[in-house]
Amino acid sequence: MSTKKTISIQQARKLVLLSQNLPSIKTTGRAEDRTLKAVEQLGYVQIDTISVIERAHHHTLWNRNPQYTPDHLNQLIADKKVFEYWSHAAAYLPMRDYRFSLIRKSAFKNNELKHWYNPDSKLKNFVLKRIADEGPLMAKDFEHNGKKIKDWGSKPAKQALEHLFMQGDLMISKRVNFHKVYDITHRVLPDNLNTTIPTKQEYYRFLILQFLSANGLGLPSEIGYLLKNTKTHISNTIEEMCTNNELIKLAVGSQTYFALPDSLNLLSKSLAKSRLKILSPFDNLLIQRKRMQNIFDFNYQIECYTTAAKRKYGYFSLPILWDGQLVARMDCKAERSIAKLHITKTERLIKSVGNLIA
Repeated sequence: MSTKKTISIQQARKLVLLSQNLPSIKTTGRAEDRTLKAVEQLGYVQIDTISVIERAHHHTLWNRNPQYTPDHLNQLIADKKVFEYWSHAAAYLPMRDYRFSLIRKSAFKNNELKHWYNPDSKLKNFVLKRIADEGPLMAKDFEHNGKKIKDWGSKPAKQALEHLFMQGDLMISKRVNFHKVYDITHRVLPDNLNTTIPTKQEYYRFLILQFLSANGLGLPSEIGYLLKNTKTHISNTIEEMCTNNELIKLAVGSQTYFALPDSLNLLSKSLAKSRLKILSPFDNLLIQRKRMQNIFDFNYQIECYTTAAKRKYGYFSLPILWDGQLVARMDCKAERSIAKLHITKTERLIKSVGNLIA
């Protein structure tokens, strides 16, 4: 049976940051390979359309790989090493983990999960046949002269495409000007990929192992974040893995977390504390706000979805990582045409930042 070990909050933060590869360390090899390694280590990279500074997926990967360029993702998709699907939100995922996306896809196909669009079986069959016969297509390739549906202003063919995508009949083969290009799934997948649907137990073990590898330590609620009907199963699997010494318990203050047995070896490694990082609001480190409050004492909320009158820190405030802590935030906007970053507001959270952002 796993015994409980105690670590300080500073050690917990270090464990989380090293697992997240923040700040990034110098590595060798092709820049594109380092980008793939970052996606595989994180488990997913969230896709977001907001580009006040840069789209979230590019920003997140650049913070793990300073040699990152946006064409890396395009090439990794073309090489069938990364694919688009759903994590807790739309995301790029490692192709090696493809089979674990089949649980959600199967749930949509069997109506165990409800899609945000109402299904139209006739239209779905029409869309699927056109792509099968003609090759990859975008939503704009399906003419529609009627009124748009109220939900997100999408035309019916777009809704059918998203249904087929979520249930696994279609995949995104590439994007053109950020517009999705859909193709039949078997034409997007690499040869000899394992496409067997995992058992529920395999799936829960995967969720646990992937989260703890990417995040250092975690709670059942964090591992099952936004995944419906998983919390009890994850908790039971964690207890079983602790009994088998596959996981350890870590006491951080009054909270007990779970971690991989080898994770504490990371604490012997150095953390590049002097390397400042400006993070995307959708960075993997930050996406669970309650977790950031508990571990980093950082109360963060992106305010682009709130009215201007209710904003405290600005439309798109970015957290700043320095000295192993989240020390500040700044509201800013990129003016790409003249390569200028406008900083409209900053907030310093700890005194040790000094004049860093003054």
